[in-house]
Order: sequence, then C-alpha cells, then structure tokens
Amino acid sequence: MTGKPKKKKSAPDSFKDRAYRKIIAADNLVATEIKVRETDLHILAARDLTREATHLVVQYRNQLEQYIATHAKFLTSLLPVPFDNLAPPIAKDMMRAGAAAQVGPMAAVAGAIAEFVGKGLLTHEINEIMVENGGDIFLQKKNNCTVSIFAGDSPLSYKVGLAIPSRQMPLGICTSSGTVGHSLSLGSADSVTVLAPSTSLADAVATRLGNEIIKADDINRALGVAKSIPGIIGAVIIRGDQLGAWGDIELVGLDD
Repeated sequence: MTGKPKKKKSAPDSFKDRAYRKIIAADNLVATEIKVRETDLHILAARDLTREATHLVVQYRNQLEQYIATHAKFLTSLLPVPFDNLAPPIAKDMMRAGAAAQVGPMAAVAGAIAEFVGKGLLTHEINEIMVENGGDIFLQKKNNCTVSIFAGDSPLSYKVGLAIPSRQMPLGICTSSGTVGHSLSLGSADSVTVLAPSTSLADAVATRLGNEIIKADDINRALGVAKSIPGIIGAVIIRGDQLGAWGDIELVGLDD
C-alpha cells in the first residue's frame, strides 16, 4: 500500500520533519508516535498507547493491502470505484468518501487510518484522543479546543485557527495542499481544510476542493462544491494571502 499517489514537489522542512507536531498543546496528554511503513501517526491520549496503536495500524494496513492485491483500481483510480459489499469496513468507508467527493478511494486513506485507529483506541478505556496522520486529524476531546492551520509559505500559515466546540466531536479535520506534502493534488492551494464527522469524508473532500484551486479566484467556486456535498460541516481554503471559508465553523486569529 503506497498511500496517495506521490507528486513531484518538495515539501517545506517544517512538514517533512513534522515540526508542526512540536507546537501542539498536549494538555497533560501523553504523546505517542507510530510509524509503520508510509503510516506516520502522532497520538495524544491519557496514557502511552504504543502497543495498542501499533496493533491497530498493522491490522488496518493489512486489510487494505490484501484488498488492493486483488483490486488494483482501488489503489490507482483517481475517480470513484464501484462499491464492493465484500470489501473490509475501512475500504468501504474510503469508497463511500471517494464517491461523495468524486475522487478515488485512496484520497481518503490518511483520514480513514486516523479515524479507524482513533475509534479503536477509544475502546481501551480512553475518553479523549487525537490521532494525526500527515495533517489529517481524528479528534475526540471533552473540552473546546483550537486547531491551527498550516498553509506552507502563505503569510496566513499558523495565523488562522479553527475554534472546535466539544459538541462537534468526534470530528475529522483534514487538510490537503498543492504546495505542501507528497499527496497528489491537481491544484495549487496552500491549504484546504475540511471538517466532517467522518474523517475519511473530510480527507476525500479536502482533496477534491484542492483540485479546484488553480488561482485565488477559484476559492468561492470550490466552496460552492463543498456546500453541495452532504456531511460536510465546513471548509477553509487558503491560497497566498487570500482566504475563504464556509460552514458551521469559527475562525480565530492566532498570535505569532
């Protein structure tokens, strides 16, 4: 399983080195990092979850890899694939997300892994969890929190955040970029952040909206696409010094 198709563009050091993880407020939670081949998770919870999280990552990666071994288009298609009732649950979730966003199922892989691992960990007497997978987040917390938006070299990077109320959690918060990272994007947005109860859906839609952004004038059109997709709470798009937002979200300014 190779994850989302690679693109030939170097990522800023702050992304390649996962430096953004160092500025996450742990709130007395224990940080765990899990790396299994392409999967690289940062987890915050009440205790160290290395053993449990590693088991879940291996479990879900194996399910996907075995499915891909006999369904190659699941890995390579940039468009939705026919739904397969015999696929494992995580693959079905990715198919549904891809169909809703009109992208291939692998556009949802990072969000799906984050969500399935996060929900699995919540069964281990854990009531708060954050699982971050390359900028895609599954979040369950008891209190309100703020999520900062990393937008590469944009002057708005780390200057804008989202106030997340506890009523919206568990929540998927996923970011796609045409200028940061290795995931395939056909656009040039510095960041497209999507919120949805389904982290898989948020991931797939972030990819879809990112594909729509070639220039700053495309932001409103892309937000129109977001409005048309059921299950999306909101979206924030940044390109250069331009920002557009839609949905049940609250933007907050962040100090340097």
